Amino acid sequence: MTGSDSRPGTSTLTCGPITLDHEHRILYRDDVEHKLTPKESSLLFTFLRHRGQVLTRQYLMKEVWETDFIADTRTLEVHVHWLRAKIERDLRRPDLLHTVRGVGYVFRPREPASNDV
Repeated sequence: MTGSDSRPGTSTLTCGPITLDHEHRILYRDDVEHKLTPKESSLLFTFLRHRGQVLTRQYLMKEVWETDFIADTRTLEVHVHWLRAKIERDLRRPDLLHTVRGVGYVFRPREPASNDV
């Protein structure tokens, strides 16, 4: 993960094929611009800051929604689905944001397989 602006406190992060301008809530994927909702932007910003780390549902709810409540809510799953629709090339085969069953999610760009090139 690299920031396109190296000043402390920058809100622009780049990882693989995506760049997030968190302050303006704009996502760039393959030169296509997507406007994000405040929660989508915060969720993606959290994933990018913790690239390669498995983030639990509880951690994400606390970090993005500022709540400890995770029972009976589909809020996180719905927002992850909306975010995937904007960052993934194929929703059936995510290459950036992966589900870790029973735990949460991990943002880890998949290395292209030799037959993907």
